[in-house]
Amino acid sequence: MIGLGMPKNAAVNSTGWMLVPSPLPQMEMTVQRLAVTRQTEGVQVPASFPATSTKVTIPANTRASILVDQGFLTNAYPTLRFSSGRNASLSMGYAEGLYIGKKEALRGFRVPTLPKGNRNEIEGKLFIGRADSLVSNGSPNQEYTPLSWRTYRYIQLVVTTKEDPLVIDDLYGTFTGYPFKQNASIQTQNPEMGKMLDIGWRTARLCAFETYMDCPYYEQLQYIGDARIQALVSLYNAGDDRLVRNALTLMDHSRIAEGITLSRYPTDLHQEIPTFSLWWVAMLHDYYMHRPDSQFIKDKLPGARQVISFFERYQQADGSLQRVPYWVFTDWSQGKGWNFGMAPIGKNGESAVLDMQLLWTYQLASELEAKLGLTELSRLYLSRADLLKKTIQRKYWDAGKGLYADTQAKDTFSQHANSLAILSGVMAADKAKPLANKLLADTTLAPASIYFKFYLHQALTKAGLGNDYLSWLGKWRENMAMGLTTWGETSDVSTTRSDCHAWGSSPNIEFFRTILGIESAGPGFSSLKITPHLGTIETISGEMPHPNGKIAVSYTVQKGKLQADINLPEKTAGTFIWNGKTYTLKPGINKLSL
Repeated sequence: MIGLGMPKNAAVNSTGWMLVPSPLPQMEMTVQRLAVTRQTEGVQVPASFPATSTKVTIPANTRASILVDQGFLTNAYPTLRFSSGRNASLSMGYAEGLYIGKKEALRGFRVPTLPKGNRNEIEGKLFIGRADSLVSNGSPNQEYTPLSWRTYRYIQLVVTTKEDPLVIDDLYGTFTGYPFKQNASIQTQNPEMGKMLDIGWRTARLCAFETYMDCPYYEQLQYIGDARIQALVSLYNAGDDRLVRNALTLMDHSRIAEGITLSRYPTDLHQEIPTFSLWWVAMLHDYYMHRPDSQFIKDKLPGARQVISFFERYQQADGSLQRVPYWVFTDWSQGKGWNFGMAPIGKNGESAVLDMQLLWTYQLASELEAKLGLTELSRLYLSRADLLKKTIQRKYWDAGKGLYADTQAKDTFSQHANSLAILSGVMAADKAKPLANKLLADTTLAPASIYFKFYLHQALTKAGLGNDYLSWLGKWRENMAMGLTTWGETSDVSTTRSDCHAWGSSPNIEFFRTILGIESAGPGFSSLKITPHLGTIETISGEMPHPNGKIAVSYTVQKGKLQADINLPEKTAGTFIWNGKTYTLKPGINKLSL
């Protein structure tokens, strides 16, 4: 039997819940009208329904169906107000989009595997989705709102009346989610960039409640791989770190006896993805670089050490990992040797992708230990990183192809391994451009999905190709062309299970970090490095939140000359890099003509 809750440490041998103050604000609750009726059967609906409060009468002994469209995906508490209609049955179904196919094809499937096609289109499609069902008691002014919010673009209302007509008095939603505020903006003559920012921000908001979520419609779970990108979107776009801190703490609490975190937390179902534990260490480093809160990260270092210790059990004498257990997920990629998101594994249990991710984690953890923890451990991590770097070069580099292979057999190659080779420094940045060009040109490489393109694009930029960033966003353009109002889970836009995965919101980071060039150059964003990658952009400006205020930049390029106006917060200096030259930036207004 579970007792009552009480404050943590309030009593010895307590059998109740140990309660601590919530670190989070109340969730947002904002009334949100549905936009339009798209389809009806068995009833005539006024044109004003449901955009405004309008009554709709369902005659007696009638089965009526009304399909309404929000116009975009949302999380909301739907409210249905109705009167009369004694013993009438009502059903409200919720869907991200409609499906192409016949109902017979759904037999035996819990989750539809049919294509959705363009999300704006409904003709000839199937409505499939979770639904709430209720029965009218015949009284006036009845009202139904589910106890949990729903995710939908489309709501299908089905009413079957008996002898008594039923009147729908109103149908609307109340949007809910973590109360993020958009505190970043970009002004540009390219409307596509603004639309991408809006879609990415909506996606990030729908995947943030009391925790980050992989998706609002299905699991609603805080996966670490997703959350790393979501946390950076929060910092770059909102400047609100409360949900980030909560995520890092919960992930630390999820660690099992072997040292690694669970793949997602909180949850009552254990699932281990060791690579996500490495991304958790990377998240700690992200927070360290973007927030002046070193004690918070210092408290997490024992957990990071345990994660790394787990991997050390599977390292060979040369530092290479072998037969790492559990679900070693990397990306939803298709290619030879890829298995349910896991990168190819060699006959001896080796994987270049795993070795490179561990190498990168050693480097990040070494920096954290040097600044906040144990200098001896920092040096140990660096020595192990040096050994592993030499092993990776020896085992996986294919000089004939000019690529890193996925395994020692050198018979499979991927964008993932070669991206991580650049990011982990196996391939030095000043020598990486030929490799980066191959990442773009070689169509035989197993491709990064919309998720892992976050790492691919960082690698390409580090190798010197950042001016081409806008040309890499074909997958996001495909989402928009297919009518999605949030970014899909996988790269196959038509058949993606979830229409809303914030791991695809990386442009909301890179528009600021890559195009405007703003990135942290010191712990806690204490200093900045601004390296614009404008490509063909002639005029652009923007601003983003900073712990000390806001960063604002404006760039104009005319006849090869750059005019840059940069406004930095108080007590925050930095450097500006343009055409390979570095210029000093001071707090306040900086004007450069280059």
